[in-house]
Amino acid sequence: MLVDGGIGSDLKGAGQAARKAEEAGYDGIWSAETGHDPLYGLLLAAEHTERITLGTAIVVAFGRSPMTLANQGWDLNDYSGGRLILGLGSQIKPHIERRYSMPWSHPARRMREFILAMRAIWDCWQNDTKLDFRGEFYTHTLMTPFFNPGPSKFGAPKVFLAAVGTEMTKVAAEVADGLLVHGFTTERYLREVTLPALEGVLESSGKSLDDFELSYPAFVVTGSDAEAVAAAEAGTRRQIAFYASTPAYRSVLELHGWGDLQPDLTALSKRGEWEEMGRLISDDILEAFAVRGDPGDIPALLHERFGDVVDRISLYMPYDDKGVASQIMAGLRELR
Repeated sequence: MLVDGGIGSDLKGAGQAARKAEEAGYDGIWSAETGHDPLYGLLLAAEHTERITLGTAIVVAFGRSPMTLANQGWDLNDYSGGRLILGLGSQIKPHIERRYSMPWSHPARRMREFILAMRAIWDCWQNDTKLDFRGEFYTHTLMTPFFNPGPSKFGAPKVFLAAVGTEMTKVAAEVADGLLVHGFTTERYLREVTLPALEGVLESSGKSLDDFELSYPAFVVTGSDAEAVAAAEAGTRRQIAFYASTPAYRSVLELHGWGDLQPDLTALSKRGEWEEMGRLISDDILEAFAVRGDPGDIPALLHERFGDVVDRISLYMPYDDKGVASQIMAGLRELR
């Protein structure tokens, strides 16, 4: 497994953080679209590094148009020397309509078309083909020389797609280069639902998982002492509960027989009762979603659980890890 880290949202420290990650031997770094744009930090990271892979996990596709994101991805991939993984996600209907003021409908079909539209735009720029993309949701038929950046030595970036449900997972297998496995994915769900969905589509097009990459942010519960472990457990339970409150992710709970928990968590989330939500996450649920153990044991436990199915791994630690993450990542790099 390739071992990836993250890059914070502080633009003033993004370049230095990326350089340190590269010097420490990380294979890649990811940025996220939460309170800040995920691409600006990667631009600074590209300026201060030479080899490390730069990825978005995620950038919200439906908050943009295919042309907008095609332009951003093209420029960043070219500037970084072909090191960009453009990781896309759909977000959910309330955020797309009420936060971004953009249209929402048929997310799997729309995402498939979004990626195909970007690829058509990139093909126009790289190979001087006529831009003539006409779809159900997006139409791109105009590209004049003034707005054409021209071919890139590095071509188009890789495209990864975040997915939980089988329909979006199948879209990833059909039109993307890799899958951003959601942190709200248990090992069982990954093996019994995600992988079969991927393999079915890949096989139908004459490909296999060898032609496709899976990146996984693994929940980890650990700490240097009992107090730190307790804080790690509480933070992880809250984050699992936050995801579990989302109706679109209920299929993961259903596989384990926990589907009835989802409406209760949704109701609590609407009231902002985040602490109470975390208390509804039982030890069994925590064990299914997170790897738990002493810091020195975590690398081997992650390899045991995911080493045969995941190509890239990073740590999901929604709490102050007090420096143990670097110890874990060093152990993971030794096991590569």
